Amino acid sequence: MNEESKKTAGEASALFVEDGMVLGLGTGSTVKYALEAIAKRIKEEGLDVVALPTSKSTEELASSLGIKLSSLKEYSDIDLCIDGADEVDEDFNLIKGGGGAHTREKIIASASKKFIVVVDESKMVEKIGGFPVAVEFLGFGKRLVANQLHRIGGDPRLRGSFETDNGNLIFDTKFYIDDPLSLEDRINSIPGVLENGIFSRRRPERVIVGRGEKHEIIEK
Repeated sequence: MNEESKKTAGEASALFVEDGMVLGLGTGSTVKYALEAIAKRIKEEGLDVVALPTSKSTEELASSLGIKLSSLKEYSDIDLCIDGADEVDEDFNLIKGGGGAHTREKIIASASKKFIVVVDESKMVEKIGGFPVAVEFLGFGKRLVANQLHRIGGDPRLRGSFETDNGNLIFDTKFYIDDPLSLEDRINSIPGVLENGIFSRRRPERVIVGRGEKHEIIEK
């Protein structure tokens, strides 16, 4: 059911892609279906788009599908970003980072005029915080970062030997999240932290929720 819902949401997001757009492409299992649907439209309709991937895995998939790729060096303004999420609350606060690409995803989303998030219905929650917050940090500051996360109420757990595309490490950190915006900023103020997976400063304008063969488009 979840896989069908992911496919439905991902495919629906491709309908918002227009000719001539610069796209930001997120990372994850739901985004994969969006990429496949975009590639199909490029082939069938002759859409001329260029895309900026947020991870090596997305870059490889998009390239294999024939989607033209570029980078922020060439395009600083992005028309539309399509990405997934691990949790979405009623105010469109997000938790991302399950795939470890949240830093680049936040950069691309922040550079985008429009931001669409695609999820299956299991990712919609009343309050974010059930999923741990991914905190990307420099290995040099590991102990300091862990201590500071504890001080602000977190329970950091190192994500094994996982290394991000930026060459850094991740603490998956459980928090009770009462104020997502404040916590996002507090985590990022810790020396050695590069970025965290709370998206409260840059929230999507539209969330597409897959529900089996159907989907719901929610806008703010």
